[in-house]
Amino acid sequence: MLYGSTLVYPYGSSIPNLYLSRGRCILRQVFFGLPSMLQRPYSLDVSAQLLRTQAFIDGRWVSAASTFPVLDPATGEEIAKVSDCGTMEAQDAVNAACKAFHLWKNHTAKERSILLRKWFDLINQHKEDLAKLITAECGKPMKESIGEMTYSASFLEWFSEEARRVYGDIVAPSAKDRKILLLKQPVGVASIITPWNFPSAMITRKVGAALAVGCTVVVKPAEDTPLSALALAELSVQAGIPPGVFNVVPCSREKTPAVGELLCTDPLVAKISFTGSTATGKILLRHAAGTVKRVSMELGGHAPFIVFDSADVDKAVAGAMVSKFRNTGQTCVCSNRFLVQSGIHDAFMEKLAKAMDAELKFGHGSEPATTQGPLINTRAAEKVENQIADAVAQGAVIVRGGKRLEGSFMQPTLLSNVNTDMQCMREETFGPLIPVVKFNTEQEALAIANASPVGLAGYFYSRDISQIWRVAEQMEVGMVGVNEGLISTTETSFGGIKQSGFGREGSKYGIDEYLEIKYMCLGGLSL
Repeated sequence: MLYGSTLVYPYGSSIPNLYLSRGRCILRQVFFGLPSMLQRPYSLDVSAQLLRTQAFIDGRWVSAASTFPVLDPATGEEIAKVSDCGTMEAQDAVNAACKAFHLWKNHTAKERSILLRKWFDLINQHKEDLAKLITAECGKPMKESIGEMTYSASFLEWFSEEARRVYGDIVAPSAKDRKILLLKQPVGVASIITPWNFPSAMITRKVGAALAVGCTVVVKPAEDTPLSALALAELSVQAGIPPGVFNVVPCSREKTPAVGELLCTDPLVAKISFTGSTATGKILLRHAAGTVKRVSMELGGHAPFIVFDSADVDKAVAGAMVSKFRNTGQTCVCSNRFLVQSGIHDAFMEKLAKAMDAELKFGHGSEPATTQGPLINTRAAEKVENQIADAVAQGAVIVRGGKRLEGSFMQPTLLSNVNTDMQCMREETFGPLIPVVKFNTEQEALAIANASPVGLAGYFYSRDISQIWRVAEQMEVGMVGVNEGLISTTETSFGGIKQSGFGREGSKYGIDEYLEIKYMCLGGLSL
């Protein structure tokens, strides 16, 4: 089957190994039973400075009383042990951020801009090592990890520029003896709670905006992927970000509920920004309600992908491939529900199946040929497996794939004869599954697309300009890709409607999430 593995010390011991060589940490793994291209040793070779395993609080590296393991999802083997922070460490981080806030907010916008730019430059200098960490702890192919680091760095660059463009207003008064000003000021300490599927970019997209306007942050990274967050902390030090401005408190799955609750209820925290599931978002909203905090939520999606008869089939197939199989289907904007009009259905299915055969290669993310890595853990693979079984039981036909491999690997799967009652059409998949529903009319497709409680992203392909305007305006989502399957970019707003959350990240609007508007009336003037 797909894999088995062991980690070896340089001198032949058979226990997990991280060792130093000329200032770099090297993890060596030897794979057995893999496809031929993977039957050789794999080394994670990164700068020792970037492989951090302690919490980062108030500018210091802090050990907790216990640790938790970080695993390579491709092999199940341990990469590192990381400090398992509890509520005490989280409280220390909040206190440090609160103390630092009163200094950081008084830095000029230009000073903050310069420091964010230095951080951006350092990320670019260490892009390859940071990408290796993502591949090791997240499993995504190295090419995609490099792409994430470019994306991650771009938010620091963008918000370093936006820092100097936070403008208030002067309003014409109704009385002659007064002046009216609207000032924009930082909200304060922000709790940043991020997911595992983009362990670097989801941090910088939030933190870049927060730091640009003068907020300070406490980051709680996902328990599966803390190494990327800690590497960013190391580079923040090198960039000159003052102590307490950027804090990271990693913790295990067991301690996450208590740490998350503290970060959402502590009176010193003014703002919460969360990316993750809708179910978890609802829990955090309940926590935040007690102290009426500012909240941004980027929650689950269930993106429709519609192909109309007027579409260019080849472009639609290419869009489906990039939209569905990026990060092995593990992105919140991945297409989940594929709706193909009857006149073009058979041609689309034939070409999509051929594209899957030709382009998708699964294996360890460190291998250059790999396009499909593992899912993050076995629970994720079980979910996809169950959705396929449910669909087949209700009459769906497996056109490609359909099988669970060892560990958390899943074959990329294409299903036909799908209906809207199937589980894969009702629940977000987060895996490499394409279920295709055949439809007849535009109204039918829109009804299916909008019949979801979430509305993050949606996609459709058409060459009919009137149809493009109609459908784009009627789709109940926060982001629409028209004849495009890859829509995320720094300059545009990212966010959803319905139960996909509220607030926007990126773009010129992302910075507003960390600002309060203060009305100032200056009266008693002699004119």
